[in-house]
Amino acid sequence: MSTSAWLRRTLTDRLTEESALTEPDWRGAVMAVPRELFTGSYFMPVTGSVPTSYRPVREGEPGWLEGAYSDETLITQLDGWIRPDDVTEGTVTGSPSSSSTLPSLVLRMWQQLGAEAGHRVLEIGTGTGYSTALGAHRLGDANLTSIEYDPVVGGAAAVALKAAGFAPRLIIGDGLRGDPDGGRFDRLVATCSVRYIPLPWLHQVQPGGKILVTLSGWSYANALILLDVTGPGEATGRFLPGYTSFMIARPHDRPPRPMLALLPGDERPSQIDPAKLDDWTGGWIAQLAAPSAERMGAGAEQILWDVSTGSQARTAPNPQGGWTVVQRGPVRLWDQVEGAVRCWQAANEPHQERFGITVSAAGQRVWLGTEDGPGWDLPI
Repeated sequence: MSTSAWLRRTLTDRLTEESALTEPDWRGAVMAVPRELFTGSYFMPVTGSVPTSYRPVREGEPGWLEGAYSDETLITQLDGWIRPDDVTEGTVTGSPSSSSTLPSLVLRMWQQLGAEAGHRVLEIGTGTGYSTALGAHRLGDANLTSIEYDPVVGGAAAVALKAAGFAPRLIIGDGLRGDPDGGRFDRLVATCSVRYIPLPWLHQVQPGGKILVTLSGWSYANALILLDVTGPGEATGRFLPGYTSFMIARPHDRPPRPMLALLPGDERPSQIDPAKLDDWTGGWIAQLAAPSAERMGAGAEQILWDVSTGSQARTAPNPQGGWTVVQRGPVRLWDQVEGAVRCWQAANEPHQERFGITVSAAGQRVWLGTEDGPGWDLPI
């Protein structure tokens, strides 16, 4: 047995033991797909570096193959263009813009999607192509269409898929617009996050089909949701357990902004502990309440900034106890966040799995508990 095959078996056994891999057909896919073909060289973060810096791990170096079969996300691009082989020496800083998602999450999502032989599936975000190869092995090349926004990333994925013996339908384009040929699908899975559910998806996945996607926003809080398409342009769904995050789709990312200047405003006591926004669900609730705001800071010192209106909010501990908030601009950001967080607290601060979503021509609304419970409209 080759080293690659042995590492694939080891990874398969580990994912099975950890319950990330529960279906035999997907187990066979992990055993069959050589991940190293899709990762090539990759970046690893340098522990303790601030801001985070990355060192390239080049193909063929000691530890490279073992890293390819670790259950970790392997970053393959920074800032939309820097690849590991572009770094000739030392380390580099930047924002991850493409990666090979950790295998346990990829497999969990394929299984949560309920994709089976015979289903036609649209994948948004080909990335390195590893997830695409797993899907092609399970579903067959003819049943899988994958769309990648970045032509360089998509081209590399096409080469890797061919080398691995797969030939799914690959498209370079904006996956938020769906299949440019208007295909009809039974399932849709996205390996990027979105601010709202793109309307083309809701018309290309046929009624009775499912959509699995991570909702995010300009504060980069994430929540994974499984939607049941109930009719053209209509769906309902529930958020899933766990803590899933993906890079936001580039067309949905926040706009360029100038350097932040903190300006004076109206001051009052805060009715909530600002540190609640550091909680996984608490930060997501704040994002729902102020979807055009970017969140910075941590603990008692939070900053919200809405570039589109110039609105700001910032919190600080009060020496006499509690916290103060200073707000400025036409949108009272902290008022909105405060109300949403207090609503969540009144329900005993549940995880996202207590939330659901209703999608229709009228809009997209996330709600707590039941459809007629408190809710927030997505920015569509």
